[in-house]
Amino acid sequence: MATAPLHSANADPLDGWSLPAWTYSDPDFYAAEVERIFRPSWQVVCHDSDIANPGDWHSIDYVGESVILVRGTDAIVRAFTNVCRHRGSRLVDGAAGCAKKLVCPYHAWTYELDGRLTGVPDSASYPTLDKGRAGLAPVEAENWRGFWFVRLEDDGGPSVAEMMAPYEAMIEPYRFEELGALGRVTLRPRDVNWKNVGDNYSDGLHIPVAHPGLTRLFGKSYGVEAESQVDRMWGDLIDRPSANWSERLYQRLLPPVPHLPANRQRHWLYFKLWPNVAFDIYPDQVDFMQWLPTGPTSCLIREISYVLPDDRREMRAARYLNWRINRQVNAEDTALITRVQQGMASRSFSMGPLSDKEVCLRHFCARMREIIPEARLEQAPVAGWSR
Repeated sequence: MATAPLHSANADPLDGWSLPAWTYSDPDFYAAEVERIFRPSWQVVCHDSDIANPGDWHSIDYVGESVILVRGTDAIVRAFTNVCRHRGSRLVDGAAGCAKKLVCPYHAWTYELDGRLTGVPDSASYPTLDKGRAGLAPVEAENWRGFWFVRLEDDGGPSVAEMMAPYEAMIEPYRFEELGALGRVTLRPRDVNWKNVGDNYSDGLHIPVAHPGLTRLFGKSYGVEAESQVDRMWGDLIDRPSANWSERLYQRLLPPVPHLPANRQRHWLYFKLWPNVAFDIYPDQVDFMQWLPTGPTSCLIREISYVLPDDRREMRAARYLNWRINRQVNAEDTALITRVQQGMASRSFSMGPLSDKEVCLRHFCARMREIIPEARLEQAPVAGWSR
C-alpha cells in the first residue's frame, strides 16, 4: 500500500492514538461537533446542471437546518434557510423542485427567488412588519467546478476551492463542470456515528481484508495520503481478469475515455473533503457522497452519480457494472462500521493505537482534538460540559 507520511511540527503524545470511544456516542460531544464542525463546514448540495433554469431549487437538511439553493430570474444562484419569516414554517418540501415564487403554505407569505418578501395577505394588519427587512435569511454558497456547496456559518475557514487547490490539476481532465445527474439523490440512514463512516472511507488497511472485490480489481496499487483539508485515496485496475463476473466485465468493457490522460483511463480516485464530503471519481462517472450526522449514534448517507454524455453501449454497461461493484462494497462497509459502533459501546475499549500507514485517520484525530480539546480525554467529562 502506498502512503504519504504526515509530519507535525509539534509532537503530540496522542498522535499515535485514535479518538476515545466515548466521542462516538456522547450527546455533549455531538452538540460540540454541530456547533464547531458542522455549522462552519461546507456541505455539497447539487450540481449546477441540477438547477439549470430560473426557479429550479434543491434542498439539504442537516444539523437542525434546512437550506434551499435556488436559481433566480437573473440566473444567479442563492441559498436561504427554508424558513418563512412569519411563523417559522418550512417553505418547501422535498429534495428538489421548480417555482416562480416561494410561497409559504401556512399563511401565503410570498418571496421572490432572490429572497425578497413581496407578498403578505392583509399586510396592513402587521404594525411591526418591515418587508424590506423580512426577506429570507441568506446562507453562504460556493460553486466549485460546477458543484454547489453551502455553509451555515463562516468561521474564517478556507473555501472549497482553497481546500481542493492541491489537486486542481488532477481534477481538471474530468470536466466536472459539464456533468449531469445519473438518477436521483439516494438517502441511506445508518445507526452509526458520522465519524465511523468517515474513518472507514479514508482507511486503506481494511481494503485487502474486507473488500475482496476491490482487491481483485486493484491488486496492491491502493494508496492513501492526507493534505491539510483533504484525504486522497486511489487505485489502478489491474489487467488480470477478476474471478467475479461483474468485475471481469467492467475490466473488459470499460471503454477508452478520450478526454482523460493515459494514466487515468483505468484509475479510480477518491477525495474526502473536511469533514464529511467525498468525491468518488471513475473514468466512467463521478459520485459525491456525504455523511450527515442526525444524532450521537446515527447519520444519513447522501449520494448521487454524475456522468458526461456518452451513448456508447460499452460505457452504459460499464456504469451499470460500476454500480454493481460498489453496491457490494457499500454492503461490506455497512457491516464493518456497524461492528465498530457496536464494539465501541463496550467499557473494555477506549483508544486504539494507529499505524503509521493510517495517515488520514491520524490527521483527522489530530484536527478533532484541536477543535474540541475534550477529545483528548480518555473518559467522557461530566454530562453538560458542552453547554
